[in-house]
Formats: sequence, structure tokens, C-alpha cells
Amino acid sequence: MRYPEFLKEKGRIGYIAPSFGCSDEYYRAAFDAALERFREMGYENVPGPNCYENSGTGKSNTPEKCADEINDFFLNDRSDVIISCGGGETMCEDLEFVDFAGIAASEPKWFMGYSDNTNLTYTLPVLCDTAAIYGPCAGKFGMRRWHDAINDAWELLNGRKLSMKSYPTWERYETECPEDEADPLGAYNDTEPSCMKLFGGSGTFSGRLIGGCLDCLVTLCGTRFDGSRAFSRKYKDDGIIWFIESCDLNPMGIRRALWQLDQAGWFDHVSGFLIGRALHFDDEMMGMDRINAVTGVLGRYDVPIIMDVDLGHLPPMMPLISGAMADIDFADGELSVNMRLE
Repeated sequence: MRYPEFLKEKGRIGYIAPSFGCSDEYYRAAFDAALERFREMGYENVPGPNCYENSGTGKSNTPEKCADEINDFFLNDRSDVIISCGGGETMCEDLEFVDFAGIAASEPKWFMGYSDNTNLTYTLPVLCDTAAIYGPCAGKFGMRRWHDAINDAWELLNGRKLSMKSYPTWERYETECPEDEADPLGAYNDTEPSCMKLFGGSGTFSGRLIGGCLDCLVTLCGTRFDGSRAFSRKYKDDGIIWFIESCDLNPMGIRRALWQLDQAGWFDHVSGFLIGRALHFDDEMMGMDRINAVTGVLGRYDVPIIMDVDLGHLPPMMPLISGAMADIDFADGELSVNMRLE
């Protein structure tokens, strides 16, 4: 696994918009505030040409132009690290125009984003053997007062913190974010108590992290961008830790998606699962909720499944290095993830 150099003091931060750009008032205000924050900290901001665009379908621009921006920032000396402007809907369409062979042959760079950015945070490790960070998009760094989770992502991007902890450090999470439109720089509306649970096995296990948003992962399954089986075979001696969260999927959608990945052999050599809080957290369908949607499919592997982890679309979210080794410890409602660059 290739690990890029972490961001140095006064370094260059690049921004790309392979999914949504920062075109509407809320996203633009948050993004501009993040740029101002980093500028005041002494860093150089390098926005790509799509950052303020809204010319595409479900993303900032056409697939070709989004891919051009990706290739430019990864293959040329434009910046030291790259952060995505936001999530979106159709980033998968960029992939056929991305130069993965060129990226694999170039000096690696850290890329950070989540949700639709799974299309890079997953493909970079499995296709280019290059680690990436599943963490907040650029606008969240515009938050007036950084939540500890945002600070953790910043510390990780700088290489100062590879160990993440949830609850009691983060005792609550957000289910609704009414502050967004009224105050795009507001804090998380974290009102609900943490409810992480362990199903099966021990809460202590190790392996190599891979995963992302289930909505995106199941879309990639079976395409030429699906490198999961080869990845798990290559690193089978390490064991694989799948971290998975979901956005649009209801409980039945989660179950069907996990069944598809299971039948495609994605979970070979798994040592454990970290399942983030589903955006459709309290939905039930025909007696099925988010818990038995997951355990009903993944329970057959007889490995630990930690549910409702601080990961995904109901913040706070711990940043994870996709491709890194990790030691997991879960006990008494507290989760720690210690990542190793091996």
C-alpha cells in the first residue's frame, strides 16, 4: 500500500469537485469560510476549475470535465493534498475518464472526501494501491468552531493523529441539521445519544480498512472498477475490515446491497465490520430495521459487526484511512481505531 506524504506546515491544499460543486449559497458560504480559515493558518489554497460549477447532472460538471480535474490534480504538481468540495449523486460516471494507470504510476497524494467520493476513496486503494481518507469534504472546515471530529480529520491530514476514538469522546450524534440553511457555519446539531453495539465475536480485531458509502459500492460491484476480490486476496494475511455506511438506502435496500456484495465475493478474508449510522436510521420495512438488515446478511461470516459507528451521513464522523492497517477495540460503548501505515 502506498501512503502519500502528509500535509506540511504552510503547504498547498487542492480542491476538486468530482461530485457536487459549491454553487449554491449554503455550500459556497461554507467552502469560502474554509478557504479563509486555511489562508489565515498560512496554507495556500488551490481550487480547481469545477469548484463553483453546477453544469453537470448530479455533480459539478460533465463526467469528462470532472475527470480532467481529477487527473490534473493527481498527475501534476498542483497541490500537496486534495480535498473534495462535496458529495453528490453521479460521480461514478467520471471513472471511465480517470487515468488510474497514471495515478498508480505517479507520486501518491492524499485525497479526502466521503459519500459519493467513495468512487475515489475506494478505487484509489483497490486499483492504484494508494491510500485515501474517508472524511469530511472541504466545506465542513468552514465550521465556525470545529467539532472534535473535524479537528481529528485535520490532524490526520497533517499526519499528527492516527488514533481515533468515539464515545465517550463524542457522546451524541446529529439526526437533523436545521442549522444548515440558516447558518452554514454552525456546529453539529448533535442531540441523540451514541448507541454503538457489537454483534458477534470480540470487540478486539485487526485488519486492513476498505469501504465507504454502500450506495456507491454496490453501484461499482461487477464493473471494471470493482477491485475488491483482488484487493482481499492480496491482503488476505492481514484480514480485511470493511467500513460501510449508507445514504439513500432503506433497510431492504441495505440488505439487498449487502447480499449482492456478499455474492460477488467482496467479503472474502474479512476480519470484521464497522457499520456507520444509516441516514435512514429509524426506518422499518416489514419488521426489518437497519440492524437485522445488516446482521441477517453479514452474520454468516462469524466475525465482529459493530453497528451505529460514528461514520457517514449522521455526524460526527471519525476519519478513516482507506487502505491502512487498523487495530479495533470496542468495549463499554467506546470505540477506538488505531491506524498503521503498513
